[in-house]
Amino acid sequence: MKLGVIRLFLFLSLVWVPAYAAETPRQLTWGDLIVAVPPAENPFASLSTEQLDMLADVGAFRDRKARGEKLLPQEIEIEKLSVAKLQKMGIAIDALLAKRDEVAKKFQDRDSAGNPSLNGKLVRMPGYLFPVEFQGNRVTEFLLVPWVGACIHTPPPPPNQIVYVKADKPYEIKRTFDAVWVTGRMSVGTNTKSVYIVDGSAEIDSTYSMQASQVDPYQ
Repeated sequence: MKLGVIRLFLFLSLVWVPAYAAETPRQLTWGDLIVAVPPAENPFASLSTEQLDMLADVGAFRDRKARGEKLLPQEIEIEKLSVAKLQKMGIAIDALLAKRDEVAKKFQDRDSAGNPSLNGKLVRMPGYLFPVEFQGNRVTEFLLVPWVGACIHTPPPPPNQIVYVKADKPYEIKRTFDAVWVTGRMSVGTNTKSVYIVDGSAEIDSTYSMQASQVDPYQ
């Protein structure tokens, strides 16, 4: 009996593999990070580019006057002309300006929404590495972004298109925005990181973070 038990134990020890050891990373695309949410109502959608520009000018001038700033004579003239043109076109200036903050908040919420199904999952995804914490060319923390130049040469992507990554081991880069594959455990939740750019620093929000067990050059 004892010999049989020993043989059974040895057999099980050979074929049994812990669940975590068998876990295969889910390969993601950047589209997987976007959540389908109801479209934000946009009362400005029907306006032309010219109308939007004039409305933006009027709003900016009114904001400055509300702060006690004085407008230059030419700015006063631009405001008057813009108001007159918009009113002639039947644009409800006051109503639209009152909705600016509300609409902006809806779009901000949409662009920050994270995919809850990714929380705690082991994933693998490609992207471009933008260093946050590094010594020389060895990076320990970085932002993973979908295109070269994001956060520096172009406006930052929406927060749900940025992943803050903390690597288990330093990764040696050749240049800023190295293309990499990152494997690790994903977390969903807002992060804000200071990044250094040519003319100072900027606060960048991200919806996702990852504890990276592996960072490899993209091939």
